[in-house]
Amino acid sequence: METKCKATLITFTPEPEKIIASAAKLCYSSSDIKSLMNKLDEVEVKRFIDMLARLGHESPFEHINFTFGIEGVSRSLTHQLVRHRVGSSYSQKSQRYVTEGAFEYVVPPEIKKISKAHKIYVETMELQQQAYDQLAQLLFDAHYETLIKEGKTEKQAKNMAEKMAIEDARFVLPNACETKIVVTMNARALFNFFHHRCCNRAQWEIRELATQMLMLVREAAPTVFKYSGPNCVSGPCPEGGMTCGYINEVRKKFKV
Repeated sequence: METKCKATLITFTPEPEKIIASAAKLCYSSSDIKSLMNKLDEVEVKRFIDMLARLGHESPFEHINFTFGIEGVSRSLTHQLVRHRVGSSYSQKSQRYVTEGAFEYVVPPEIKKISKAHKIYVETMELQQQAYDQLAQLLFDAHYETLIKEGKTEKQAKNMAEKMAIEDARFVLPNACETKIVVTMNARALFNFFHHRCCNRAQWEIRELATQMLMLVREAAPTVFKYSGPNCVSGPCPEGGMTCGYINEVRKKFKV
């Protein structure tokens, strides 16, 4: 079954913009922290954060976190996503402990455009599902028989055999296989993520995800992410001769 990318903002640091402003001001203030926070009004907070963002003074932004629920994405995407390690945490659905019965999958748009290619793709997914199911059953039967002979109860043998079977059967599953993942990033990590993954040169699926995530955090903390997006939003394109050539369109899409 085909699936689509969906990102949800599960939770985030309360009063994120006030936290950043107070953390930054503390560096230059003799006031105690509680007094410092109480002195900040909304207008001052927005002005101060805007200044920090424009100057690239990013360390205070590490104090706020955003947690996303992400589903309808491929294992290919999450292999890219988890490379963003600094200031980030991940918890992903395991193919070792969760059976992939009737797995969902992601279809690349360029394949979907060509009916013959799409037909081959869907048929391949169905064949891989069949192979997975058959392997899982064959492995389960073999492990179950062995475990019973070793003196395990039927319940113990069933639970152990199922886990042992699917951890090997998963090797035939494709990169297209749908997965779910919970991601927590601090704001500074998100800046970096958006710089790289909202860019037109990023792979299409993770670019779609990054754009969804950016729209979500802009609702939660608009001033914090005012200048976020690919690098060319606030400066020249860093790709040199490999630029996408659509800088004006990209700026229009991401600028607030």
